[in-house]
Amino acid sequence: MGYRIAVVGATGNVGREMMNVLIERQFPVSEMHALASRRSVGADVSWGDKMIKCQDLEQFDFTKADICLMSAGSAVAKEWGPRIGAKGCVVIDNSSCWRYDQDVPLIVPEVNPEAIRGYTKKNIIANPNCSTAQLVVVLKPLHDAAKIKRVVVSTYQSVSGAGKDAMDELWQQTKSKYVPGTDVEPKKFPKQIAFNCIPHIDVFMEDGYTKEEWKMLVETKKILDPKIKLTATCVRVPVFVGHSESVNIEFENPLGPDEAREILRNAPGVLVVDKREPGGYTTPVEAAGEFATFVSRIREDATVENGLALWIVSDNLLKGAALNAVQIAESMIEQNLLKSAA
Repeated sequence: MGYRIAVVGATGNVGREMMNVLIERQFPVSEMHALASRRSVGADVSWGDKMIKCQDLEQFDFTKADICLMSAGSAVAKEWGPRIGAKGCVVIDNSSCWRYDQDVPLIVPEVNPEAIRGYTKKNIIANPNCSTAQLVVVLKPLHDAAKIKRVVVSTYQSVSGAGKDAMDELWQQTKSKYVPGTDVEPKKFPKQIAFNCIPHIDVFMEDGYTKEEWKMLVETKKILDPKIKLTATCVRVPVFVGHSESVNIEFENPLGPDEAREILRNAPGVLVVDKREPGGYTTPVEAAGEFATFVSRIREDATVENGLALWIVSDNLLKGAALNAVQIAESMIEQNLLKSAA
């Protein structure tokens, strides 16, 4: 028994990863439909050991699909999400379009799988922001153990979170620095990204925070606990794949580093690499291509009562996007929520 899957945005970074993850996790697929905009119709995309051609999103009949994994941006999600859902196909959307809709569940399966059941209101489920996903996977077991009051997080986010053009810009700027007279002007980013850090992701809001920082606050509250206070500083760094986060947590109850380390070692989706020696931690290079969210540098934060500091790294194209979407579909099957299977 398998499910009919449509991937919208199949030629993009996340769309390709979604298809790869379905194969790698042996998701029960009976039919695969790769969909994209008209300009990509007919393009070949990899599906296991064969190539399949992209079909036109606007012409596809979604009664032929049980699940739609969508990674095509907010504008496409806003227009097509309800239309696809109305056909009886469950939409799992990776954009920010539906995350803050009270009738759309925002899901990280290791954290709030029970909330998936709310999908029937619109037949849409939202994937969180990439930086939020890896954060709440780590916060959840610690919150269960000692109740989190406040979180301060600084992110170090790779350029792949901004798409292929952003990756190309980093590559071109990096190369140009070694060839005098061939400097490349920033296009995707407001300033040079090669050999630099940019404390600006998404648009600025009236209070001085960026929308990326606002997303982390609002999404953590929706997924984990509305009472948690969170402040974030989000920074784009010259890394191709993998987001990193420096996190300080204040708890209501005592929780020491050793106990936290043991809790996280037993937490789903988390891998602890925490040796207090050179190289005894995980960086984006090691996390790229891995399903786990890695935690290192677990230590006491003595500036507050009941405080911990730690370092979190994850592949933003996987746990931050494609993997989480597939895990949502897996959780639906486990909970017997998918009604039609071919």
